Amino acid sequence: MTFWRAEGDGVLVRVKVQPKSRRPGLGGLKPAADGPRLAIAVTDAPEDGRATRAACDALAHALGVAKSSVDLVQGATSREKLLRVAGDPAALALGLESLA
Repeated sequence: MTFWRAEGDGVLVRVKVQPKSRRPGLGGLKPAADGPRLAIAVTDAPEDGRATRAACDALAHALGVAKSSVDLVQGATSREKLLRVAGDPAALALGLESLA
């Protein structure tokens, strides 16, 4: 099982967000009950969606896409989230595999 899958004109990425981290960045894969997730540490607090937005921005930066290309699909109040990245699934797949 993988942490991402192609979906229409983009990909869905399963992530685990660590808010209020001293060291922001992507931290490889973390195991979860329903399969692995990409770990994203952010310095923002989990208030008013700031940590979620920071996680979306970090993923966009790592994949080299516009910030507006990454949106929350599921998990607004959870650390485990499902994010959608718009773009060519084949090109995004290469970038995602390099992050794992």
